[in-house]
Amino acid sequence: MAENPRKLYFSIKEVAQQMNVTESLLRYWETEFPHLRPKTTGNRVRQYTEKDIEQIKVIYNLVKVRGFKIAAARKMLQENRNGVEKSQKVMETLISVRDQLKELKKHLDGLV
Repeated sequence: MAENPRKLYFSIKEVAQQMNVTESLLRYWETEFPHLRPKTTGNRVRQYTEKDIEQIKVIYNLVKVRGFKIAAARKMLQENRNGVEKSQKVMETLISVRDQLKELKKHLDGLV
């Protein structure tokens, strides 16, 4: 069997579902964050790459998780993009570890 190659582009609907946000929020963020520019087809259909999705995750972390206003998040990204991206990756890792620990605790509680 041939392996399924990685998907290169994702629709706005797929990205919105993956991030648990609305499509209109993604379109709004495109107007507020100049570096977020998904490819558009001739009929103006947005095509997001993995890199675009990573940018959205960073924006989501700043605005939705950490509670920054749009202007403050944009300023942080302009002044210290690398630091913000690293911080977002650390946060994702910590959340993943927390979830794994919760599952382990649930499993261990079931053994007692």
